Amino acid sequence: MKKLYYLSFSLFFITTVCVAEISKKEKKALVDLYTSTNGKHWVKKWDLNTPVAQWHGVTIEDNKVVEINLFHNNLMGPISSEIGKLEHLKVLNLAFNSLTGALPAEIVNLSNLKVLKLEMNRLNGEIPNEIGNLNQLVELSAFNNFLTGEIPNEIGNLKGLKILNLSSNDFYGDIPASLGQLSQLETLGLFENKLEGAIPKDMGMLSNLKELVLANNRLNGEIPNEFAQLVSLEVFQIQNNNFSSFKALEFLETKEYLVFDYDKDDRKLDFKDINFSKTRMADTKFEDIEE
Repeated sequence: MKKLYYLSFSLFFITTVCVAEISKKEKKALVDLYTSTNGKHWVKKWDLNTPVAQWHGVTIEDNKVVEINLFHNNLMGPISSEIGKLEHLKVLNLAFNSLTGALPAEIVNLSNLKVLKLEMNRLNGEIPNEIGNLNQLVELSAFNNFLTGEIPNEIGNLKGLKILNLSSNDFYGDIPASLGQLSQLETLGLFENKLEGAIPKDMGMLSNLKELVLANNRLNGEIPNEFAQLVSLEVFQIQNNNFSSFKALEFLETKEYLVFDYDKDDRKLDFKDINFSKTRMADTKFEDIEE
């Protein structure tokens, strides 16, 4: 009799696990995302009549949605504000789609988010200042959109950030000095915006930085002497700005660059310790390419 009891209990437990479902709140948030981004025209559609665990790009752990990966899936339209109710989300990848509209303010409620990938869309508006609340973020990538406004100082609160790429948008104003607080940062892309003013000296503290791309902005002043501390740099691009002096580049201590681009006409700089044997180096402005 005991064996039969244990067997029945086991079958009940297995059945309960199999039919376990996410909360109604989370399911509604997913359905709203599907609806707001024209789900019927997605490349890989969701069958809303099937269990959520079977929906393309959705990962569930412990009955909670922890990842949405809809990369290159023909999403069109705005991101639903209901996205902020997926409070257990760790990865949100909506890159390479046709998303429009502003980032919903509710996105800053995703306090467990580690990866936010929004690149190659048509998003506009500003990044909310409260982005600094997402203190678990390791990657924030939103290049090639129409985002505007100033880069929020609060991004400096994202102490674990390793990748920050906001290139090819319409950001203006100064580069926040708070970026110098991102001690784990390895990639910083601010290429092709409307940024102006001097590069903050604080950025010289980014000792783990491997890739720094500031080209095609309106930056001016001198390259900070503190850049000599960027000993991990492999990719360094600052061309097409309005810098008054590149003298500090002489003191760079990185031994070998893969890419090193600047637009100084005077080629008399003395790079003492840099091995350019494997480097693609350009010291002139981009030339117009005829199609």
